[in-house]
Amino acid sequence: MSGIRKVKTVAVVGTGVIGASWAAYFLAQGLDVSCTDPSSGAEERLRAAVDRHWASLETLGLAEGASRNRLRFSEDLEATLAGADFVQENGPENEQLKIDLFRRMDAVLPADVILASSSSGLLMSKVQSACRHPERVLLGHPFNPPHMIPLVEVIGGEKTSALAVQQAMDFYTAIGKRPIHPRKEVKGHIANRLQAALWREAFHLVEQGVATVADIDTAIAYGPGLRWALMGPFVNLHLSGGEGGMHHLLNHLGPPIENWWADLGAPSITPELKEQIVAGVDQELGERQQHMLTAERDQLLIGLLQAKAGARNLP
Repeated sequence: MSGIRKVKTVAVVGTGVIGASWAAYFLAQGLDVSCTDPSSGAEERLRAAVDRHWASLETLGLAEGASRNRLRFSEDLEATLAGADFVQENGPENEQLKIDLFRRMDAVLPADVILASSSSGLLMSKVQSACRHPERVLLGHPFNPPHMIPLVEVIGGEKTSALAVQQAMDFYTAIGKRPIHPRKEVKGHIANRLQAALWREAFHLVEQGVATVADIDTAIAYGPGLRWALMGPFVNLHLSGGEGGMHHLLNHLGPPIENWWADLGAPSITPELKEQIVAGVDQELGERQQHMLTAERDQLLIGLLQAKAGARNLP
């Protein structure tokens, strides 16, 4: 892989919830977007999703030339890839399916076109294993919904080149994302592992009868979640240490934190616990409709993103 390809056209392979959100975001950045998905009715669902997302993207700010008219769709993978400068793949979380899909994409695209996967947990070393040009295969994992949340995790496999990783980081940065580059492949990457740690203890506390589903949601949404929306866990800990910062905090709370770690649970999602969690969510939400929750969430996210963009000192 050599040289730097200017990205004008992005191919979005797989247009479910994540793929459609990516497509809307790429369009909002003034790019041409070519999409494909083999499922019945995919194009209609994609265009409807882009239309739903567009008002939020307009509020956040469209790039020059941004237009929904720059979206095209084909059921044929190879036709979709023709002329693409960057590929964002969003297929099912099935390792063998992705290996074959990336083999097909790799076979028809120039060697300098990056193939990025949105996979939530698969390792790129496996996904790139059947490619002629594995050096351009990498992870570009977004956080849902991609058209609003800035985070993208960029991770290479064993054969991914440093140049490809840097080019992906540069591309995502150029279109307004906040990419990070974890140095090692791990299942679930970074953000999902951090979420999973919280989910594990949340399920454990419900299973043990310590708290209800609503109690736990309230504890996060009206407690640490408000701070986490502004700064990450380490900087929040640093501020909790007062003038002494992180050094004082660890000296003061290090032993209690280790004691809490030792007491954390490791639940299994049994049929009984699954039923308890589902019933708890239903009780918490009552008559609230999911589409209304999503719309209100997105509206609040817009305000938060705009406020964070104007902050001068937050990392």
